[in-house]
Amino acid sequence: YIEDPITNVPYWAVLKRDVADYVCKNPLLFSSQEKTILPKEMPEEDMALSRLMLVNMDPPEHVKYRRIVRNAFTPKAVQGYEQRFREVAKETIDNIAAKGECEFVTDVAAELPLIAIMSLCGIPMEDKQQFFDWTNTMIFTEDEEMSGEDGAAASQAAAIEVYAYAANLAEKHKTEPLTDIVGALLDGTVNDEKLTADEFQLFFLMLIAAGNESTRSVIAHGMRLLIEHPDQLQKLIDDPSLISSAVEETLRFNPAFVQMRRTVMEDVEIEGQQLKAGDKMVLNWQAINHDPAIFENPETFDVERFKRNPELTKQHRAFGNGEHFCIGAHMSRLEMQVMFEEFIPRLRNPQFAKPVEYVRDYFVNSIKSMQITFDAEA
Repeated sequence: YIEDPITNVPYWAVLKRDVADYVCKNPLLFSSQEKTILPKEMPEEDMALSRLMLVNMDPPEHVKYRRIVRNAFTPKAVQGYEQRFREVAKETIDNIAAKGECEFVTDVAAELPLIAIMSLCGIPMEDKQQFFDWTNTMIFTEDEEMSGEDGAAASQAAAIEVYAYAANLAEKHKTEPLTDIVGALLDGTVNDEKLTADEFQLFFLMLIAAGNESTRSVIAHGMRLLIEHPDQLQKLIDDPSLISSAVEETLRFNPAFVQMRRTVMEDVEIEGQQLKAGDKMVLNWQAINHDPAIFENPETFDVERFKRNPELTKQHRAFGNGEHFCIGAHMSRLEMQVMFEEFIPRLRNPQFAKPVEYVRDYFVNSIKSMQITFDAEA
C-alpha cells in the first residue's frame, strides 16, 4: 500500500504476476471504467469522455465494441501484412544505412508502426508527420519538451485535430465507402446501433495513438538493450533464429507501459490484504514482468530465454491479460520481428553517440531520443 505524494491518493501496487492475472481476469471486481486506466486523478467531466474509449470499458460493453475491429488484428489477418511490413522495414534501413549515424527513435523505431496503422486506417502517407506529432503531443503530456508547458491543454488541442480528421473520414465514407478499419468502425454496430460521432472519433484516436507509439517504444528499447549488451547482440548476428526470442525478451524486459490503474468495486481480500470498494489499484507492468517467481534471473537481459523455454511466451504480460489483452499484440510482434531482422544484420557495431533521453512519464515507458552511430554500409 503506497502513499502517493503527487496525487495524494494512496494505492495498492500490484507487483506479482499471479496477482496481476487475478485482477485482469476479474474486470467487474477491478474496474477499468470507474476511474479509467490512467494512474493520475482526473475531473469527472474528463473521465466521462474517456469512458467511451475501449481501454476504459468494462464488460459487457467492452466485448461488443472490441468485436467491431478484432478481425483486422487476427493472426491470419496480420500474416497478410508481412510482405508490406518487410518492404517498409527495408526502406527504413536503406534510408540510413550509408550514413553511419541516426536518431534511432524517429528514423527507425517510429517508421513501421506508424505506417502500418495508417495503412490499416486508410490514411494517406503524406499525413505521416502530422500523425507522428499528434501522437507525441497526446501521449507525452507529462514531458514539457514533448507537449509544451501545459501538456494537458496541448494534448486536448491535438486530440481535437484528430477528431476533426476522423470526422472528415466519416464524411468521405458516405460517398466513397471505406473497406479498412475505419470502414469497419463506421459500419459496425453495438446493440444494433452504429457508433456515435464521439465513439467513432475516440476509437479512431485510440487506434492511431496506441497503434504506433507503444511498438515504437519497444523497438527503440530493443536497440538500446542490444547496444548495452553487445554479447547478446552478437548472439543474434551469429544465429538470427534467436530473434523471435529476443523480441519476447525485449517485451518482457521493457514493456511499453509502466503502469495502469484499476478501481476496486467491492471489498475483497488478496494475499492477506483487505481491499475496500473504491480503493485505487495500480498494475506495475515493469515489476510484473520481472517477477522472480516466474522468470529466473529477471534482471538479466537474455535473448535466449524464450528459445530455451518457449512456454514463457505465455507468461510475460507486456500485452496485459484477460479482457483487455492488447488487441494489436500479433501485429506488434510482427512489426518488431521484421524490424529486428532488418536492422540487426545491417547496423553493425552500434554505439550511443549521446546519452539516451527518456520521456518523463508515469504511464508510458518511452525513449525521447537515441542518437547512435554504426558502421556505414558502403
